[in-house]
Amino acid sequence: MLLFFVPENRIRHAWLIFLFKQLMTWILGLLVVEYDLIEYPVEIFKYANKTSFTFEYFVYPVICVVFNLHYPGKKTLLKQFIYYLYYCTAITVIEIFIEKYTNLIKYIHWSWYLTWITLYITFFASRKFYVWFFKL
Repeated sequence: MLLFFVPENRIRHAWLIFLFKQLMTWILGLLVVEYDLIEYPVEIFKYANKTSFTFEYFVYPVICVVFNLHYPGKKTLLKQFIYYLYYCTAITVIEIFIEKYTNLIKYIHWSWYLTWITLYITFFASRKFYVWFFKL
């Protein structure tokens, strides 16, 4: 995905977004799992980490890179909100299907709207950090 959606002249930008998102998802993912809000029955690193390693450290940061690099910054606030709405809703719908039809994620004290809210907050934080860091 990164090969197709990251222009060569913005690789530094992509790395910054990727690492910043990993930092957030690492902390938040551990909190959610340690407080028994979500459980990941299938674990890659069973004894090291109880979070979803694939999603928290690869998939979500990659999606965030694409989100930030193609953000409609010069469009109206409504179009910018719709952009957030599209990404957060798409990821939440996919997670709902994964939770319902697979054994990869199990909601304990969690719901889809909490996923949507945390996605929005982390996308928003990554966007603000990215704009601040590169002074866009």
